Amino acid sequence: MSVTIKSAREIELMREAGKRLEYVHNKLAEFVKPGISTKDIDRYGEELIRGLGCIPNFLNYNGYPASICVSVNDEVVHGIPHKKHFIWEGDIVSLDAGLIYEGYHSDAARTHAVGKVSPEAQKLMDVTKESFFKGIEFARAGNHLHDISAAIGNYAESFGYGVVRDLVGHGIGTSLHEDPQIPNFAQKRRGLRLQPGMTLAIEPMINAGRPDVCWLDDDWTVVTEDESLSAHYENTVLITEGDPEILTLGTIFQP
Repeated sequence: MSVTIKSAREIELMREAGKRLEYVHNKLAEFVKPGISTKDIDRYGEELIRGLGCIPNFLNYNGYPASICVSVNDEVVHGIPHKKHFIWEGDIVSLDAGLIYEGYHSDAARTHAVGKVSPEAQKLMDVTKESFFKGIEFARAGNHLHDISAAIGNYAESFGYGVVRDLVGHGIGTSLHEDPQIPNFAQKRRGLRLQPGMTLAIEPMINAGRPDVCWLDDDWTVVTEDESLSAHYENTVLITEGDPEILTLGTIFQP
């Protein structure tokens, strides 16, 4: 395993990539409404990314045909946008997006309510987001990687939810996916020791039902096997000498 430690200059570039991606996600959140197509979301997202002088890092990544992964209801991740796939009141929609700024990647995901959703759907989205923050309580130098994994999984499972096993978070930097892999559930080993300068994409994927998933015939879209709802929440995180820094959250950026 080769985990990169970022230099001060690299961290500044990744901060900038993160700020720009947070801006994109905030604009997408305003854009989501009943009656639009998933392709509309993708088109708008790509326009936003390119308008910031950045490159959508998902587009054509291993053949993925869009800039924004748009996953609706029982779609866990990697939903392919389509002009005939509309979102409606009561749906939940996960938007996973990333960009490249000056050669450095950022990656983040948010799950949104489309109009008014059921209390069950809202709770799933809330717990998924909360599980991320439970995890990064342990994203500190000197702790171990799988301390994060266990905190995420234990919290989500305490609500009876299924934590997806087949997909994990990852390191990030000059490549979208770097070492290490970051599971969202407890491991037998503690994993590597965290060091300042590591940058991680931490991304709980939580199902209302069982954790089992399957892939559709497009070879990309991952769905829950039992057709239960799924939510996704992700940020790019920097390990520091102190508290973790969330590079894709909490910044103020205006293009």
